[in-house]
Amino acid sequence: MEFTMIETGWLSILPPIIAIVLALITKEVYSSLFLGITSGMLIYAFASHGTIFSAAAMIFDMMSSKISDNSYMIIFLALLWAVVSLVSKSGGSQAYGQWAGKKLNNKRSALLATSFLGILIFIDDGFNCLTVGTVMRPITDRLRISREKLAYIIDATAAPVCIIAPVSSWAVAVASEVSQTDGFHIFLSTIPYNFYALMTILMVFLISFTGRDFGPMKKAEEAAKNKAVAESVKTDVPETKGRVIDLVLPIVVLIVCAILGMAYVGGFFEGVSFSEAIGYNPTAGLSLGAFAGLITAMILYLPRKLMTPREFVETIVGGIGNIVPPMLILILSWSLGGVCRQLIGTGFFISGFVSTSQLPLAFLPFLIFVIAAMMSFSMGTSWGTFGMLIPIVTMICETEGAGALLIPALGATLAGSVYGDHCSPISDTTILASTGADCKHIGHVETQLPYATLVAIVCAVGYLIAGFSGTPWIALIVEVALLVGAILLLNRFGEKVM
Repeated sequence: MEFTMIETGWLSILPPIIAIVLALITKEVYSSLFLGITSGMLIYAFASHGTIFSAAAMIFDMMSSKISDNSYMIIFLALLWAVVSLVSKSGGSQAYGQWAGKKLNNKRSALLATSFLGILIFIDDGFNCLTVGTVMRPITDRLRISREKLAYIIDATAAPVCIIAPVSSWAVAVASEVSQTDGFHIFLSTIPYNFYALMTILMVFLISFTGRDFGPMKKAEEAAKNKAVAESVKTDVPETKGRVIDLVLPIVVLIVCAILGMAYVGGFFEGVSFSEAIGYNPTAGLSLGAFAGLITAMILYLPRKLMTPREFVETIVGGIGNIVPPMLILILSWSLGGVCRQLIGTGFFISGFVSTSQLPLAFLPFLIFVIAAMMSFSMGTSWGTFGMLIPIVTMICETEGAGALLIPALGATLAGSVYGDHCSPISDTTILASTGADCKHIGHVETQLPYATLVAIVCAVGYLIAGFSGTPWIALIVEVALLVGAILLLNRFGEKVM
């Protein structure tokens, strides 16, 4: 079905607000998202002289459309979760946990290792979330690190890393949105101005190294410690026939073949540049990588009789079944985003504040950062946000006297987009991070939100400084000092978790 967008003014922000507020109040995501979608469809139907029945029909038209648009993502997640289940069934995860437990023998080393692994897997944020979670969860569980803490590190090293990685699907997406011919060079120029990405990475390492948690995250860490202590006396760790290679080899093959798959699908072997190739259809390439990991697991496990062929197939089916609940959240969040972007004009309504503002030009990066954050948080998408804002920002900076602010303004656009995507409960990256860490989705949102918002506040100050100074370096120095000071202050009255 073809969807035609109409402008609905302030009503356009009601559906995401309804979904987000209900999810935070009720702790129940499915009905909250569905009610957000329903409210958006009713607004669209009444504004276009439709009926309640046409609104109901369009709800499922939108869901069907989003399932079709994201079919490769669904296939990839199903295959990846099948590999994850096979690795666990083989005993590979347990063997890896026992081996790594001897190497990573304290929380600090495990958290830092998780952070570095998250940075290394920078090709795609969704792939990052699920892969890092699969590899590190056995270790963090053993060391009494909360699943919420693991989910935060996974999430904070996904989109914030991808948005500043020159070789990633994100870089190509951003470069393609810039009207100038040398879009990739402009993307590289925005990296020093992408304060949220840079400060989030710093935040992850500060928290991992010092252990100075605060807010809901500190309570989650204390709960994980107490729970682990209570459960540690129950039984000894059972023996396993699995070996470390049973986890490492399928995951390594998956990663390598995923990168090669993205390059192949995008035409790299036919002369297309690598950065353009991996951004063409990344989820199709990721699906090839996940399938390669599945075949590797079969070759590795069946001849050694770690499981029978029947158990192998049943484990695949069970693994795919486990991904259904988070997949349903993804479909609902995609549908809500589609209603907001394609039907009722949420993004255009919010972005209108940018073009109509009468503030001095020096405030432009700060204002754009705030608007981008609001849009991304309400719609649950960073790509959709900077896709709408970049053309507007470019046009604003083409006016007389604003040309020097193009790079800072674009950096603020990307930073605000990532902040909203990072902490929005309806963002697919947020959902995948909680899935990869195997923790409750709302628990991840509640514990992550204070951390992400602290970084965003620090970055907002930085954009004010950058707008008036014309350089990112003074702002970055001030931001580092503010962030370190804020962490020390917030943790001052509590004991260290680590």
